[in-house]
Parts: sequence; structure tokens; C-alpha cells
Amino acid sequence: MPNVFSLNAVQRALTLGVLMTSFTGIATGYAAEASKGGTLIYLEQQAHTNLYPPAGGFYPNGGILNQITDKLTWQNPETLQVEPWIAESWTTNADKTEYTFKIRPGVTFSDGTPLDANAVAKNFDTYGLGNKENRLPVSEVINNYLRSEVIDPLTVKFFFKKPSPGFLQGTATIGSGLVSLSTLARNFDQLGDARHIIGSGPFVVKDEKLGREVDLVVRKDYNWGPKNIAQQGRANLDGIKIIVTPEDSVRIGALLAGQADVIRQVQAYYEKQATDNNFPIYAAPTRGVNDSISFRPDNPLVADIKVRQALLHGTNAQQVVETLFSPNYPVAKSVVAQSAAGYVDLSDKLKYDPQRSAQLLDDAGWKHGSDGIRQKDGKRLELSIYESLPQPQNKEVLQLVAQQWKQIGVGLKVLAGDAGSKTLDNLDPQKTPLVVSEVGRADPDVIKSQFYPNNRDALLQKGGSSDKVQNFRDDKLNQLLVDVSSEVDPQKRLQLAGDAQRWLLDNAYVIPVFEEPQVFAGAPYLKGLTFEAVGRPSFYGAWLDKK
Repeated sequence: MPNVFSLNAVQRALTLGVLMTSFTGIATGYAAEASKGGTLIYLEQQAHTNLYPPAGGFYPNGGILNQITDKLTWQNPETLQVEPWIAESWTTNADKTEYTFKIRPGVTFSDGTPLDANAVAKNFDTYGLGNKENRLPVSEVINNYLRSEVIDPLTVKFFFKKPSPGFLQGTATIGSGLVSLSTLARNFDQLGDARHIIGSGPFVVKDEKLGREVDLVVRKDYNWGPKNIAQQGRANLDGIKIIVTPEDSVRIGALLAGQADVIRQVQAYYEKQATDNNFPIYAAPTRGVNDSISFRPDNPLVADIKVRQALLHGTNAQQVVETLFSPNYPVAKSVVAQSAAGYVDLSDKLKYDPQRSAQLLDDAGWKHGSDGIRQKDGKRLELSIYESLPQPQNKEVLQLVAQQWKQIGVGLKVLAGDAGSKTLDNLDPQKTPLVVSEVGRADPDVIKSQFYPNNRDALLQKGGSSDKVQNFRDDKLNQLLVDVSSEVDPQKRLQLAGDAQRWLLDNAYVIPVFEEPQVFAGAPYLKGLTFEAVGRPSFYGAWLDKK
């Protein structure tokens, strides 16, 4: 793997013309020694796509939204407890069909408009119901939403058609960032421009060079961060310059050369280079559905459960991790990560057993052809999958899996992640029998987010996101996912999450490979960097100690 960089390449890629802004030694707020001032240079692997908060699951989107929006509640990343933020307190009825929030007084969006009960109601009406006229989709973290009611200027009540026990945690997620009414009035395409996102967060978008750079500046009158964290008042930094830098070697090179302060997506083979130079690595867990390969059973090549089981047991996840990754990437032991809510250890269902795989394929009628690829009824068992650019070393992961599958007589073609046909092809199970899947959220509802037809629909079910699906639909799975999202008893809900994981693996719908962290590296002088519960950075309490 490459471990050197060209300083000229760094300079060309960054096109900064920027020196670190000088900063004062004011010691207030975050800690006695915290300094105010300075512009943080943050290198991001990919450009953001859309900043409508329910689209914030894509980490480049969430990395911006987490600085410019606040949430009703804050999920403590250490305890995973939901704590007050913009909502000072809340109550709910016994069956979790009604939630009432008391809003913190004096909060405003950066355009000066109030963040009051009316604004909160309009946000969640949009996120819970969508807006067809503006093409704003429903949030995947909100289930069974019915309506809102403004009780008084600082009290809002939400009603649900069925129990929605995950709603409280949903108010703490990136997809529930609160934005101004003017932002909600825009259509989806307009929200790809960061300058159109008016939040109430500690930073404000100053400028954007589309696809290349986003400049944030501190909001000096900010005074409503979560009350249970050390940082209070305005952020320490004067600004953040987010620069899209796709080349892995350029990002790590810029950091080590002092031209950047923090970078995201540090590939595993660069981790030692950073730590050897005293640049700390931050491996923030995502606590959700593991980095996996999901099947589209509507495709006849993978419709037979024996074929799917053969490929599951023909995948050596341990070899993938040992070959490509570091200890920050644990081998998957279930559909969700060990740190995820509702996790059950199902590693006995994920054992690598190529002999069993071969027998399953034989039993399914797939026989070895002259070139080693199995055939049946004149068709070759050759599958294709698109590389997922957001996932770490995904091309290399899929290429290694292709080598493993070749040993059992199955061909796997890895297609380019930036192909123009990718989006449409991934909605057609005949063209894409497999897809890379992963999603972070510290709540059992994350399983529904990934696999339910009306959410991400990873398996492509009939009646879901694609009109290309002819037959496949698993109503038992879907009922399990609905039950997870509506069960009010906490223990029963966790048990249902376990049942959903077992069903997904018993039917070999998904091949979990590893638990995916968000890996960052920072300069030794960067202090106070924190992460929300599923790995997005928060620069609210960060400061630069370059004394």
C-alpha cells in the first residue's frame, strides 16, 4: 500500500493559499487552558451531496450538519442515554404514541428567526410526513408519525398512528437536525447548496465552492449547547475550512506536513504512520448495521437459499480483516455491531466453510464448468456488485471476496463505484444481485432502516423502492422490522431485534463482514475533538493548542 506523498500534490490538491489564522490565548469555556480562535483545516474524502437533514446519514453530509444544526435531544456517546438539548424536558404516554417537549427559551436560527415550538413542529411534520411538492423525503428515523400540535410558544406535542418507541432517540440523530422555516420551504435540489441550510448550531456556512470546499464561521452569540457537556457558550474555533481531498495519500500527507489539522477516512494502512508520528487516531464506532454484502433474491441467480448460504459460508471475513484492516475493524459477529442496541452474537451462523459451500452449490444443481465457474441450465453463476465509495477499501474488500468465491466456483465482477449507471442499476435486481450495505444508528430501529421496503430497502422487495422487482417480498421479515419499531417494552424490543438478525442470517439475505468505524486522524495540537454517538465529528469544543 502507498505510504508516501508528494508535497506538490498536497499543495495542488488543497489549493489553499491559506495560513492558519492566528489565535489568542483566551482561557475560558471548554477548559482552563482552551484557546479561542483559529481556523481548523478539515480534509474530507468526499463532497457532500445534500444537506436536507434526513439525508445526513452520508458521512460527508453529516460532518457538515453536525456543526451547523442542533437537535431536540443529545445522545451521550458514552452511555447512549438521551439527554436534554434544545428540548429542556419531555414526557410520553405509556404506549409511546404521544410525546411532549418543552423547548429551551431564547434559541434562534442564524437568520434571527426563533427556534420555538412552531419551528420544531414544522421540522418534524416535514421529516415525519415528507413534502411531495418540494420532493423532501420522509426521514428513516421516524416511524408511524401522524401530526404535531403547538401547545404554547415553547411546548410542542407529537402524535403517532402506532407506538414509536424509537422516536426519542430519533430526535438526537443527524437526520433530525433542526433548520429554519426558510430552509424547509426550499426544494430538495436546492438543499445541495450548503449556503441554503440555516440552522441554530455553533457554526454557520459562510461560503461554498461546490464539490470542493465549505467554509464555516463561528456563531459568536451561540449559547445553547447540550447542558451536560463541558463546552458551553460559543465554540472555541473561529472557523472550519472543509476541503474535499479524495486521494488517501494526499490527506495523510497534508496532515503530517502540518497543512491540515484533522482528516476523515484514514485507511488502515496509514494508521501506524500517523501514530508513529504522534498524530492520534480516532476510531469512532457507528453502532449499526455492519459493513456487509446484501442479496437481491428477486434475481434468479441468488433466489435459491442454498446459493446464498453457499456464498455466506464461502466468505472468509477474518481473512478480509487481517489482510486489509487494523484492530479498529472487528470481524462481524452478527448483522449489527457488538456496540449496537439489540446485538446478539450469531457468529456460529457466519462460519467460513468452503466445503459446505461447495456441497450446497452441488445440491442446488450448479456444476463446475471448464473454466471453474459453475453452470446450470446454460447459465453461469457470475454475479456483479458496485464498489461503494464511502466504505473503507471497499474495492479491495470486494476483490478479495471475489477471490474467495472463485475457489467455490462463483464469479464476482466488481464494478466501478463512480459509474454513471450505478444508481439506476442498483434499483434493478437483474443487473445488481448484490449490494454493499451499512448504516449507523444507536437504536434497534437501525435494522428496519436498512432492510424495510419503505426505507433503504437493501434487499429490493416488491412494493419497495424499485418497480423492477417482480416477485421477492418477505412479509415475515417486514413484520419483524415493524414490530421492532413499535414494541414499547424495552426488553421485548431488544429480543425482536435479535429475532430480526437471526431471520436475516437464517435466510442468508446478508453477509456481514466487519464492524465499520469512522476513522479520523488529528494533529497533536488539536484538542477537544469529540464525536456523536455514531461517529460524526463535533468541533464545538475543539481548539488548537499551537503554543
